Parts: sequence; C-alpha cells; structure tokens
Amino acid sequence: MEVLDLIHGKVDDLVALTKDHARREGKLEVSIAKQSQAARAPPSSTSKLVILNTEKQVEVSFTRTWNSSFIGKLPPLNIDKRFIMLRGSSGFYTYAIYERPVGWPSFTLTNTRLAFKLNKIWFDYMALSDSRQRDMPLPDDRSPERSQVLAYPEAVLLTNPIEEEFKGEVDDKYQYSGESKDIQVHGWICKYPPTGLWQITPNNEFRSSGPLKQYLTSHVGPTSLSVLLSTHYSGGELMAKFEDGEPWKKVLGPLFVHVNSLPKGADWHLLWHGAKQKMVAEAESWPYDFPASHDFPTSDQRANVSGRMLVYERYFNRNTSATAAFVGLAAAGEVGSWQRESKGYQFWTTADEQGYFSINNIRPGSYNLYAWVPGFIGDYRYDAVINIAAGFAIEVGALLYEPPRDGPTIWEIGFPDRSAAEFYVPDPDPKYINRLYVNQERFRQYGLWVRYTDLYPDRDLVYTVNISDFQKDWFFAQVNRKINNTYQGTTWQIRFNLDNVSRNGTYFLRLAIASATASDLQVRINDPEENPPVFSSGEIGKDNTIARHGIHGLYWLYNVEIEGSKFLRGNNTIFLTQALGLSPWRGILYDYLRLEGPP
Repeated sequence: MEVLDLIHGKVDDLVALTKDHARREGKLEVSIAKQSQAARAPPSSTSKLVILNTEKQVEVSFTRTWNSSFIGKLPPLNIDKRFIMLRGSSGFYTYAIYERPVGWPSFTLTNTRLAFKLNKIWFDYMALSDSRQRDMPLPDDRSPERSQVLAYPEAVLLTNPIEEEFKGEVDDKYQYSGESKDIQVHGWICKYPPTGLWQITPNNEFRSSGPLKQYLTSHVGPTSLSVLLSTHYSGGELMAKFEDGEPWKKVLGPLFVHVNSLPKGADWHLLWHGAKQKMVAEAESWPYDFPASHDFPTSDQRANVSGRMLVYERYFNRNTSATAAFVGLAAAGEVGSWQRESKGYQFWTTADEQGYFSINNIRPGSYNLYAWVPGFIGDYRYDAVINIAAGFAIEVGALLYEPPRDGPTIWEIGFPDRSAAEFYVPDPDPKYINRLYVNQERFRQYGLWVRYTDLYPDRDLVYTVNISDFQKDWFFAQVNRKINNTYQGTTWQIRFNLDNVSRNGTYFLRLAIASATASDLQVRINDPEENPPVFSSGEIGKDNTIARHGIHGLYWLYNVEIEGSKFLRGNNTIFLTQALGLSPWRGILYDYLRLEGPP
C-alpha cells in the first residue's frame, strides 16, 4: 500500500519517486524473519474500498488478504491499511489492522513501519527535538564516489559531498534514533517556500517494550519513519513469533502525517514550533473518535487505572514515594516480561513526586500492572491480573515495591536508571565526527568502541572506590580491546578496602546492566584466574547497542551471592570479565553496581 503523492499549496511532489520513476516512496513495510523477495516490500493490496465518504471525512481501506497460495511468498497475515482525511485538517491519518485467523501457519514478524522518502529537491533540514535538528546531507553524498563506507554499510564518512559544509562528517541513520516516549513528532523542513512534513505519534499503545524502547526516526534520504514494531536495540527477543494456528489481531496507529507551511519570507524555523503544537493537539484528542473500524475503541469503550507507588527499603525500614516511577499495563506475564513482549498493547505513564499515577484510555483486555523506579534497581509487578472492560475506573490503592536489598551498601557505582549515560563517554576520533553531537549526547558519535583501546592500550580499566569518579573513570561500555588486529575480552577491576570481614556472612553484588551484546559477564574475587568464577551470566544480549550508538538496550539484573570467606580484611579486588572476544561490538553497558555487606 503506497502513498501516490502529497501536494501542499504550491509545493507538489513532496514524496520522491523510486529510481525507476515507477512509484512514490511512501509505503507500509513488513519484514519477516525468513527473508524472501517480498520480505521488505510494501504489501500490495488485493482490494480497495471507500469506507466512509462525507462532507467532513473520507476513509479508504486497502486490504491484502492472505491465502495458502502465498505460502513461502508472503507472511500469513491479513493487512487492512486505512487512510483518513478530515476537512480542514492539513494532513492525513493512517492506521493498519494486522490479523491472523485461527489455523494459519507459523511465521515471525520482525519489523513493520510507515516509511516516506521525501523529495530531496525540497527537504534538506531535519528536526527530531528542540536540540536535535540540523541541515542534512543529500542522499547523493552517500554514493561511493562521495563517501567512504566505515565499519558497516549504514555508516559512511562524507569525503566529497556536494555541499562542502558536510565534508569530514559521519552519516549513520542510527545516530538519529530515539526513545519511544520521546518520538511524538519528527520530520523535515523545506526552507523555500517554508513547508514542513511531520510524522506525529499521538499515543504509543501499539508499541512494545515500554517507554524506553528505541526506534529509528528520520535520516538522510530525506527519509521519515514511523516504526511500529522493531528489533533494533533489543534483538530477536522482540520478534513477534507466531506458532502454527495461533490467532492474532492488532491495530497499529492511527498516526498523523502533517504538512504545515508559512508565507513566503517567514522564518521557516517556526514550522517546528507549529508541528509541536499540532502534536500536543493530537495527543489531547486521543483516542480519536473518527476511525471507522470497530477494532479501534473510542474513549467510552476504554478504562482507567489509578493508584500510588511506594518504595519500601527493607534494610532502612522506611517507605518513600516512587517519584517519577514508570507504571504501565502490558500482557500478563512474569516480573519484567513487558520488556520482551511484542504482540499486545502497552499503556504507560509516569508517577508524580508523591508516586500517584493514572493510566488512561486503556483498551479492554487482561493485563498485569508493572513498574520500575529511577533510583532503585529491579522491577515491580502487581500480582493480580487486571481485567479491563469499557467504562471502568479501577483504583488499585497504594502499591509497595521492595527492591532487592539484603544489607548495607559498602560501595556503589553509577545511578540506577537503566542507562549508562552517567558514565564516561569519550570524545570521538576527530576524523569521525557528527557535529550535531559535539556538545550533547556524545554517545551517539561513531566509533567510540575504538576509543577504549586508545585510552587503555596496555591494560584494562581499574576503578578504586573512594578515589575514582564514575563520571570520569568508568568507561560507559565494557567493550573488547583491539590487540594485534584481533578483539579480545576485557577484565575490569574494582578495588576497595574492607576494615572488617564477616567470614561466615553473605555479601551481595548487584549488577544492573543497561545493555548487552553477545557477552559473557564473569565475576571473580581477589583472583583473576579463579575457576570456576563466582558468577557467569553465559552469553546474553543481542541489542547491538554499541554499534548503533545507543546508551541502553534491554535491562538485565543479576544478584550475585558471595561468601564472606572470599574477602580479605584490607584491600580487595572484584574482577569483571567480558569473556567473549572477536567483535568490536560485543560488550556490556552497566547501569549500576552495588556491593552489600551482610545484614
């Protein structure tokens, strides 16, 4: 299903043509695990139907119905793609209904997105947020004649761009990723005449893996994406895997594709402010009351859940408000399972300073309530399944989260917020700069994995408690070190002093991990050759966060019990080894580390 063209005022051909000029590059894409020629093609429609046609609204449906003749050619999925235009509204709404009846064969859905490639003649300025916006190179600048491919095809060094200002910069679409909670509006600006094209996401209920899940947004093309399901920064655990016969239906969207403009000679920067205002208006109108499909419930068909989150620190014997807690409803499952769930809907909010929260406009269904609290490790789950029916207002009262804690803190490194952003992020190699990130979000720069070897050419990182500063001395990612053109695992040391040791007591090492990629984390105490180690995670993680310039991926928490006899009175060392080498992008991003003594 493709958008044939977009025309606004005096600017036509907003959407680019394909290379063969056969069609416009605005489409819904579906990707499946077993690649075929059609794996990332726009699913062609087999029927078209005008659902609604009044003076105020038009809604059109393009459907593709699967049958057994498509086995091995197309995913076993019925797709109903809808477009809505409202009188007086500058843009169009779009949503998709994916459905599998009982009895259809298995398949795995990896990614699906609404993609536009805009006309490069008009659009050359990209805006993702107030601070992340800039003039962008042309797609031509990524050609072999004008660029050098770096460690992977998505990343290129612009060596001979058409416009000199971009020479020497790195271009990589992953540098423009964003967190789900922040991807509300993004897009492109044509400066003359002042015109903007924006993708607005008024609500994230159809997205998986919670508010911190990262998605692609806009990048050189000019490309603009609304990603509906993605395995980026998570790996195969976020694939939607359907067994033989498993039924499923999900509504993705609606989204709003907005076009705005200003009079000739006006300040084109104001287009971004206009787009933000439109985004707020769309979010306040959620859930929409105009989609014709009965699969999209209106506000009176939804429900609310409210309550208060508290945190009980067992060792300190006190309750505190769960300030800024992320509280959400997702498919019923184990503690923290929302992070790896990809088939259902999720509804998230943030608690206020006193821990009070209200989750609004929840679709009917059965859910668990989940939460996590910045400043504390671990996950909360309300044990009772919450059954949502139309019009319900459910008050769950005060909910008490008890984070893992067995004894007093001996030392801690970092801040528990599921991100490695507080640790030391180096400057990039000056040969590989993206100028947008010189003074902000340095972790988005290319090639930072190489900088570890530059900073630690002969030996690995050593952190000394009460002397080192984690903001300066703890490298943001435990990556492999390049030695003689091979990448080898690394062993970091945490050195600390114990005035007294409880030889018969149990100590706990809390290891909160913000991201892992094909890593085996091993812990040893006072002996770097200890075999077996006190702890080994085994190979974990497929986030690929390091290569894709992220600062977090999926969250892991390990609570390592350590016998007191392992420690010495006086100086001690904990060795943290990432044991798997071979690749520069294997590694671990820590969120927070804490050693607790016996109670």
